[in-house]
This record gives sequence, C-alpha cells and structure tokens, in this order.
Amino acid sequence: MKRTKTTRKVVPFLQNAHYYFHKGNQYFQQNKLNKALIFFKKTIEVEPDNSIHHYNLACLLSRMGCLERANQVFSYIVNKLDPSLTECFFLMAVNFGLTDDLEQARYYLNLYLQCSPDGDMAVDAEELLLVLTEEDVEYRLQAGEIPSQPQRQRACKPAEKDILDQYESSPFMQQTLWRNLYHTDSECMENAIHIFGLMSDNEAGEEALLEFVLNPWVGQRLRLQALLKLKNLGVKDVIPVFMDGCRREVDLQYYPILASSWQESWQEVIDIALQNMRGSTGYSEHFFEDLQAIWIDYLNSIYPRMPNIKKVETWSAGLEYALARYHFLQVTQQTLAQQYHVAASSVSVRYREINRVLNIEHRAYHNMLRYLTQREND
Repeated sequence: MKRTKTTRKVVPFLQNAHYYFHKGNQYFQQNKLNKALIFFKKTIEVEPDNSIHHYNLACLLSRMGCLERANQVFSYIVNKLDPSLTECFFLMAVNFGLTDDLEQARYYLNLYLQCSPDGDMAVDAEELLLVLTEEDVEYRLQAGEIPSQPQRQRACKPAEKDILDQYESSPFMQQTLWRNLYHTDSECMENAIHIFGLMSDNEAGEEALLEFVLNPWVGQRLRLQALLKLKNLGVKDVIPVFMDGCRREVDLQYYPILASSWQESWQEVIDIALQNMRGSTGYSEHFFEDLQAIWIDYLNSIYPRMPNIKKVETWSAGLEYALARYHFLQVTQQTLAQQYHVAASSVSVRYREINRVLNIEHRAYHNMLRYLTQREND
C-alpha cells in the first residue's frame, strides 16, 4: 500500500497599502523615521502606480534630510505618474532652497505658479520667490500665513519642520502662530493647532493649546481637535476645559480621543442629540457627558475607519437611543424617530451599528449589577 503525503498549501498573508501607510504614519508620529521609511516603501510595492504613496515617501525623505533623493521621487511623480500633482514642484523648490541651490529653487517655484496659479501653495510660492530674489531667508518668516494643508491624505510636509526650526528664534513667527490660533478663518485656526501640536520639544505648544481649550469663544470641533493634539503631546494631567457652557476638569489620560482629527459631521451628531435631549425634562447633566463619551468611544473603536454619515439626524437618534439603553431609560425608537423626523428603521440601524461595536446592552447589564451591588452594600 502506498502512502500518500498530504501537502499543505501555504497562503501568504498580504497586507494592503492602507495598512502599511497607517503603520508608517504611526512611526512617523513617534519620530521613528527609519521604521516609517520601511512601511512607506511597502505601500509602493503593493500599489506602485499610486502617486500619493510616492508623495508620502518623498515627504518623509525630505524630513530625513535626503533632499536629493526626495526630489528624484517628486520629479518621478509629476513626470511619470500624475502631472496634476503640481505641489511636487513647490516642495522640490523648498528642498533646493535648503541646499542653497537658489537658482533651481526659483525655477521650480515659477514652474509651480505657471501650472497652478490658483493652487493651495500659490501665495506661499510667490512670497518665497520674493525671499529668494532678495536673498534674505529671514524675510520668509514674515509671510503672515501658515501653508494650508492639502485635502489629500499626506504624511508630512518639509515646510512644517522649517516652521518649527524657526519658531524659537523668531518672535514674529511666534506672534503669527498665536494670531492664527484665534483667526476668524477656521482653516487658519486648524493649521495653527496642527503646528502647535507638533511642538513636542517645546513647552510653548502645550501652553498655547491649554489656553485655547479653556477659551469660551472657541468652537467645540476645534476645541476637541486641540485636546487631541494635547493628548498626542503626552499631556496626562487633569486640565481645565470650557465645555457645554461651563468650565470642566478633563483627565486627558482617560479622555478617549484617538482619531487623527475631529470632523465637523462628528460634532453635528453630538450637537443635534444634545439639542433634542435638552428639550426633554428626563435628562440630567451627567447624561449629556455620557452621550459624548459613547460617541467618542465609538469613533475610537472603529478608527481608522470612519462612519458613513449621510443624514446626521439618524446617527443622533441612534446615539440617544444607545444612551437610553445604557441607562435603562423608557425611550423608544419610535419616539426618537418622531422627534428627529427620521424613520424608526433608520434609528434601529444606527443603534445596532453602535451596539455592535460597543456592546452597549452588555455594558448596561454589568453597569446595573455594579449599581445594585453598591446599593446593597450601602
């Protein structure tokens, strides 16, 4: 009798490009640039024709000081992959400027302005050209505006490192960042929050953001974004924060904000739910805090995925129902559907999604057991 050998087929486990980018960006945020480089290169191996992966790699190389190699990648992007990604010309100019090749820097700044006269970096390019023409690098610090962040997913910008390097020696840069933190334009404020959040080696960033979150005139979305930056800076103390119309104490060590930025639609879900709850006499103040905690916990749990929010009211109603289930309140999906002017089935769908991630009903049961045990002991 012949023996038959069972051969096992080994199926290799391959990660997708999004995974490699996420891992690389984590290492980048920790300033472990060599490890970030490994994962950014992996994204290109998986998706070699994706121009954004090459862009992230070039930005990282710039941060690491490999300016010549970075410019080679930027050049490859616009010449071989995506000619519309004209920001590469601007960043090439910055790198040439850092190596004192002013002629090439001026060339690529002019090329960027020719290709994208109304681009996101057009104002910065014009001001930098003026600086290079006058051969006065210090004048660049008096540009007045921090470069806007592109809407694409990007790992880093060489310009950010330059701003941080110049911050300590330039009182004008310090004043500019502070002024932009309280600007009337929200994008300008977001940019300033972002820059202050990068100052891990400078107490000025932490101090500015701590004062910002205590300011009663600051919008809630921007306040939460600043809290995120403070937590990323390593602040673990109990800090004063202006929230829900009054001064509160928040322990950042346990404050669950992990997402990369606080989206306006996320805040709308909370705002609409709180507005509906405040119209009822059945909620006390601590319910408002629990509602926000449930929503933030949900966002953290699904990160880096994002909720698909097409109709905010359905998410707000589902969130309030999750709160009601957690506290065993006598609130029905049909009642909330009428209050939020949505279908009861939509409330059910959103609640099931939140419950699937957070297991609200299981938590509620154990919460009730703790309450009853404590009451019996008392």
